[in-house]
Amino acid sequence: MSEAMVSDTKQIFISLQDEGTIVLRPTQGLWVRDELYEVLPTSNYDPEDEHWEFPPGSIVRCEIVEHNGEKILVAKELAYKTEPPENMANDNCHY
Repeated sequence: MSEAMVSDTKQIFISLQDEGTIVLRPTQGLWVRDELYEVLPTSNYDPEDEHWEFPPGSIVRCEIVEHNGEKILVAKELAYKTEPPENMANDNCHY
């Protein structure tokens, strides 16, 4: 991962599905623009073991929420699956 890419990543949290309770998986998100992040996989990501609400490669809208007394960035909705629509691309975006 390049130094520029590392500086544009933040820890984000993704909801896990089929857990029976609320579970948030921490991972890295690559900043795209505004509140949009590309979900990056964890080093041991296994889609057969955990069902992420938004799988790696998804572009998600994140918002800051308070969770267990801490403010964290949580993925709230899918912005688009892989490549963004052409009218959203700009020189500052990383895809």
